[in-house]
Amino acid sequence: MKDGVNGVALGVFIFFFLAVTVIGFMAARWRKAENEASLDEWGLGGRSFGTWVTWFLLGGDLYTAYTFVAVPAAIYAAGAAGFFAVPYTILVYPLIFTFLPRLWSVSHKHGYVTTSDFVRGRFGSKGLSLAVAITGILATMPYIALQLVGIQAVLDVMGVGGESGNWFVKDLPLLIAFAVLAAYTYSSGLRAPALIAFVKDGLIYLVIAVAIIYIPIKLGGFDAIFSAAQHKFATPNPKTGQPTGAIAPGHAGQWTYATLALGSALALFMYPHSITATLSSRSRNVIRRNTTILPLYSLMLGLLALLGFMAIAAGVKVSNGQLAIPQLFEDMFPDWFAGVAFAAIGIGALVPAAIMSIAAANLFTRNIYKDFIKPDASPAQEAKVSKLVSLVVKVGALVFVLTMDKTVAINFQLLGGIWILQTFPALVGGLFTRWFHRWALLAGWAVGMVYGTLAAYGVASPTQKHFGGSSKEIPGIGEIGYIGLTAFVMNVVVTVVLTFVLRAVKAPDGIDETSPADYTADAGDPGVITELPPATAGSAH
Repeated sequence: MKDGVNGVALGVFIFFFLAVTVIGFMAARWRKAENEASLDEWGLGGRSFGTWVTWFLLGGDLYTAYTFVAVPAAIYAAGAAGFFAVPYTILVYPLIFTFLPRLWSVSHKHGYVTTSDFVRGRFGSKGLSLAVAITGILATMPYIALQLVGIQAVLDVMGVGGESGNWFVKDLPLLIAFAVLAAYTYSSGLRAPALIAFVKDGLIYLVIAVAIIYIPIKLGGFDAIFSAAQHKFATPNPKTGQPTGAIAPGHAGQWTYATLALGSALALFMYPHSITATLSSRSRNVIRRNTTILPLYSLMLGLLALLGFMAIAAGVKVSNGQLAIPQLFEDMFPDWFAGVAFAAIGIGALVPAAIMSIAAANLFTRNIYKDFIKPDASPAQEAKVSKLVSLVVKVGALVFVLTMDKTVAINFQLLGGIWILQTFPALVGGLFTRWFHRWALLAGWAVGMVYGTLAAYGVASPTQKHFGGSSKEIPGIGEIGYIGLTAFVMNVVVTVVLTFVLRAVKAPDGIDETSPADYTADAGDPGVITELPPATAGSAH
């Protein structure tokens, strides 16, 4: 790590940061609707985004700064085990092609803003809806915190803040970044990250394209890179006497790898921010088109993952693996382009953090505040509460980052993945069938949550006694697998068995406010009004 502040890189970083700040505030006037005081407007951008805006928004939402930092960092530390992120983002798109258009249609027809809105409407159960909402908020909080960790990693490598100085001076740059993010999200809602996503994704594609060509040339080609990685992973760890990793997963790691990839694929579009970006699109065809072109990001992710091997070959030495890729950029690139790369990571944190805070706020407003506190809340009151809650959520994430060890933040995000997967039966099951009983779904969710939390609590790591990872022995099989998927299987078994029992005793069903035709409705169909069209005509296709 270079001594002192990298002034050139910092200057470029600040330039891009100021540019997206201006874009964030200008977004409030982009495609402005007549009625701004509603969650449809503030929280879903007027449900008016076309194919390209949705593509950039979903890409900006799913491929975060944490992805940019953590995926190659996992490969830098352990090798092939970190590649699970690549197959899971390939698995996820055929999966969402089957159910996201149905969710869009029924949400558009009934004005649903969140997944919990749909669950309440489909099963007539405020309790099940509340469970889904709380799970979504809990799972999103550490995810937002990790975006701030990504910004902090970049600032550390540039020599700004870091470990020196008192806590206020050290964290001041992060506090400024947070304040700017909070201000333009409050002002512009979902339109801000939608516009900024164009800048963020453009920078990331540029940085990866340059890195994948320029760095191997400097390091002697991919043969030298893979040889260096192979040598590192074959060298035993002095503390354990075991190899530190592997270029390809060994037999013992195959169940872990497969279950983690499958479980992560099932969980990804259960996250509230994924659904928020989806529901902001203007038609179900926009969703279908996006499921076919979003895999381009998976190609980018595969190339991005290789940076972990490049960091090994470049001799990057860091105490915190999260700093490996920012440090690689500083070591290998000219200062000005390192600044561009750091800006890509920094802005890559702002876009998803904004969408996540909006999604969590929408869940609170619709499914806690309106359902249980103020049922007669007007659309304007809903929008106001959501704006305030989005600030509270971001403050919570900031406190999390400033007061907790970074590995704790990462492990709580892994726990969030285990939790959010437990909402799958209610959401995806509900999109295709009403057979599951609402009480059985709630019981299955509770079993999955309790088992997943307790199992994760029992996992130790070199740095902590509890919540040290997300893999544990699968009961009855004996192989090590992803806790989230094991909990999900238990969830489904309990749901199915209890549904048979409850149907047999004729337990009362909730009222289903949807009809079969709602699941294939599109904007412009009879009875389906195109909601809140933008005041300025023009297509985003």
